[in-house]
Formats: sequence, structure tokens, C-alpha cells
Amino acid sequence: MTCEGETLVVNLNGALIMTAVALRVAMKVSIHVRLTDKRAAAEVVYVDPDQPRHCGIKLERPENIWGVSLPPNDWHEQ
Repeated sequence: MTCEGETLVVNLNGALIMTAVALRVAMKVSIHVRLTDKRAAAEVVYVDPDQPRHCGIKLERPENIWGVSLPPNDWHEQ
């Protein structure tokens, strides 16, 4: 099955996404980011009980598939 979705929040470990169809916790999914043309395997780790199309996913391997700018390695929060 393939469905459209939208990222709401992203980080190197995963994302909060909104999908066209409801997903289930523990589902294995493949993410394709059109902006970067990158793909990654992920698992659904959270489904909002009030909005079942809002899901948290965990990437199989932490990486920046999203194309967002990251802080430099020597940057530390004070």
C-alpha cells in the first residue's frame, strides 16, 4: 500500500507525520521524502488516539533524510 503524507515535525530519529490513511503502531513503513528524493525504513511508534492519521515514526537508522539544516558539531546549547 502507498499513501500520501506530510511531515509535521522532523529530527534525525524520526518524525511526526500526518497520513492520508490511518496507520497502526508497530507497522513497518518506507518513507520517501520528495524534496530530497531520499528514502528510509521506519516503524510507527505512536498513533494519536484523537487524530489517528497523526503518527510518530522512528527511523530504522538515525539520519537526515529531510534536508533540514543541522547545527554545527561544535554548537552546544547553553
